Amino acid sequence: MKIGFIGLGIMGKPMSKNLIKAGYELVVYNKTQAKADELVELGAIRGTSPADVASQCGVIITMLPNSPQVRDVCLGEGGVIESAAEGTIVIDMSSIDPVESKAIGAKLAEKGIEMMDAPVSGGEPKAIDGTLSVMVGGTKENFDKYYDLLKAMAGSVVYVGELGSGNVAKLANQVIVATNIAAVSEALTLAVKNGADPELVYQAIRGGLAGSTVLDAKAPMMMEHNFKPGFRIELHIKDLQNALNAAHATATSLPITSQVMEIMQARKNAGCGTEEPRAIVK
Repeated sequence: MKIGFIGLGIMGKPMSKNLIKAGYELVVYNKTQAKADELVELGAIRGTSPADVASQCGVIITMLPNSPQVRDVCLGEGGVIESAAEGTIVIDMSSIDPVESKAIGAKLAEKGIEMMDAPVSGGEPKAIDGTLSVMVGGTKENFDKYYDLLKAMAGSVVYVGELGSGNVAKLANQVIVATNIAAVSEALTLAVKNGADPELVYQAIRGGLAGSTVLDAKAPMMMEHNFKPGFRIELHIKDLQNALNAAHATATSLPITSQVMEIMQARKNAGCGTEEPRAIVK
């Protein structure tokens, strides 16, 4: 099966590598062409545009920063819609506004092109080792058809519902992760400012109700002052903004999310937007 892969950034490149390892033939494209060089060396074919990729592949995966980039790649000049054959499917693994997922999918459907939204969680480390969590929206038939393809990049692939539902699940995930990071940051700061050893506090609470995957993943690196990005504050801000947009569109109130958004905005304004979100402990 020849797969098109568009978007070879911090997540897309290792995901593409895992598809190659799994035996898939790839046609790859990135706006910055040099990012495709390593994949071409591994055997991928270099595409010259999204339309060129679509002319060669019946399955196209996109992994892009946000809604405008997905819209441009799919529907813009030189986009997928210009040359994709009827029956082609776009699997958008970006994290975008679910309202946009549905709108883009509707435009593609007018040309007989199908779409699934399949955003991921896990960051660069899990993209590298192929253990991402994938949340999929679209038809159940397509989910079943492309499950093995998605599993080549993931440890967990879960069907959520109709198109757009994958991104709703991802936004819910990001709300929980962001608020947990903020809570861990405050808890460790409380420990330090009151003269307690944060490592011992962490060990004391991790086995109880406060224990969580976020606590175990973030607390040790906070204590080491390791803020090297596997994900970035500016990207988490993007996700929270999409969550707030979706909430406002449905008259939903997210007050805690709004507060954490302001904390992350403050870090970005301090010049730390490219740091890992755990840097809010500063």
